[in-house]
Amino acid sequence: MTALPRYEDVQPGDTLPPLTTKPISRTTLALFAGASGDQNPIHIDIDFAKQAGMPDVFAHGMLGMAYLGRLLTGWVPQTAIREFSTRFVAITQIHAVITCSGKVVEKLPDNQIKLKIQAADQHGDVKLTGQAIITLS
Repeated sequence: MTALPRYEDVQPGDTLPPLTTKPISRTTLALFAGASGDQNPIHIDIDFAKQAGMPDVFAHGMLGMAYLGRLLTGWVPQTAIREFSTRFVAITQIHAVITCSGKVVEKLPDNQIKLKIQAADQHGDVKLTGQAIITLS
């Protein structure tokens, strides 16, 4: 983590350093299923996914949210995060490379800032959008 941002130095329009993942692999999905307890076969069993009409397994929505959490904690300590919410926009396919980004949209009272955040794949297709409220010193 770089130097912690300070409230007086942050302005609307400022961006967070982006986070780009490695391609999402079957191993990634299996490990996330085990760690999260979400063992839905649509994420780990290609035969099940094909029976459901999908071309292959796809990532858990919460995996994308975890990547957005990493974006935030790469910028500030976890204790600075006051709110963090997302909306799932589209399915994240296996082998996707996800880039998470964030932008300051508002300075709030009490040294808080509001961020707009998103996760998009290597084609620019947005997978998750959301927001976070962060307290800075």
